[in-house]
Amino acid sequence: MDVVNATGEDRLEGLRMLVGSAAGVAARDGDLKAVRQLRFGRPGLDRGRWSEISAMGWLGLRLPEAAGGAGLGMAEYAALTGEVGAALLPEPFIEAQLALDLMGKDAPAEALSGDRLILPAWLDAPDGLTIAGDITEAEGRISGRRRFVPMAAAADAFLVVSSEACWLIDAKAAGLSLEIEDTVDGGHTATLILDGVEADRLSAPDAKALEAAALATASALLGIMERAFAITLDYLKTRVQFGQPIGHFQALQHRAVDMEIEIGLTRAVLHDAIEAFDAGDDCRRITSRAKARAADAAMLVTREAVQLHGAIGYTDEADIGLFLRRAMVLAPRYGSAGFHRQRYGSLTEGRP
Repeated sequence: MDVVNATGEDRLEGLRMLVGSAAGVAARDGDLKAVRQLRFGRPGLDRGRWSEISAMGWLGLRLPEAAGGAGLGMAEYAALTGEVGAALLPEPFIEAQLALDLMGKDAPAEALSGDRLILPAWLDAPDGLTIAGDITEAEGRISGRRRFVPMAAAADAFLVVSSEACWLIDAKAAGLSLEIEDTVDGGHTATLILDGVEADRLSAPDAKALEAAALATASALLGIMERAFAITLDYLKTRVQFGQPIGHFQALQHRAVDMEIEIGLTRAVLHDAIEAFDAGDDCRRITSRAKARAADAAMLVTREAVQLHGAIGYTDEADIGLFLRRAMVLAPRYGSAGFHRQRYGSLTEGRP
């Protein structure tokens, strides 16, 4: 995935190697049998694959080396999440990274090694990037509620987040209960109900970690678009109707070009946002621009991809539908297109 232009030959080569390392666990052109086998199951992920991901050093990618991480930037993180998106990887890679980013120097070694999957619980509303309040603490125990925790049934522990602090709790702790709902892509999300749960208090979270998660999700949506488009092009070249491949029909060619334009625009906007993030700028405005565009474009491209497959595209057996379903889940995560357009407008007001 070309999310960055030349930013130095060494870094570009490093990005190529990082993307190449993804082929073993998140092959962009691999079959989707493993993804299908995990759909609507519990816990819904492959622990063996999670161990491979950790063995390759993907976890703690953005943490400084002093904290046990790799000390890499947003460009490297986005390059990996693009491959994760294209492969429809069911493992909660972005969520695990978010938990590590929020913990920072407090991140335990077993989370970095992949031996303990820690997922963040920070939301109470279905949309936005604002950390919820209403967590009460008394004598080392916390109470409250956190909603919309992806793949929560797989967690070994949860990082409960408020604006003032983070608390690490065991997934089997007394007083913790989960209300789990399936998502359309075959995964699940959960509400955590906390009633006097024993917790380890950590330091206040770094709000910029949420911006990184939003950009990573935009990159995953780009990966979904790119692969859905590639599959659709192959179908247009091979599906024959009226004695010729349907890709020869001008009306379908125009629709394919529109899809490619959407992908190209998303890639360019995402590139700008990644550069701003790695430069240390206030990236909220351009993050919103990238996430809004990626969310809208992913829905448009994946819907078009299904339609261009004809009636077969609407069946559950057709792989192309899996990309639409994943886009439907990721598009609103870390802020919907509507939320980010509104935030972009508020941050732009008064600027030249």
